[in-house]
Amino acid sequence: MAGLRDGALLVRLAAAPVDGAANAELIEILSKALDLPKRRIEIVSGDRSRSKRVRVIGLDAQVALTTLLGK
Repeated sequence: MAGLRDGALLVRLAAAPVDGAANAELIEILSKALDLPKRRIEIVSGDRSRSKRVRVIGLDAQVALTTLLGK
């Protein structure tokens, strides 16, 4: 995780935004960082945008953010 920008979590991806590769990489990164199965993470909006909204099923948003930021 690269920190926060304008109140949003900033994640740097290596995959190009082609054929959903960047979205898949984002889910993979979040899955590993949160120690959750990929099926519990879904992109709810912005799947074709740089800015995305992600739902993490079964984990409080504040807990997820704290975990991702390493605090």
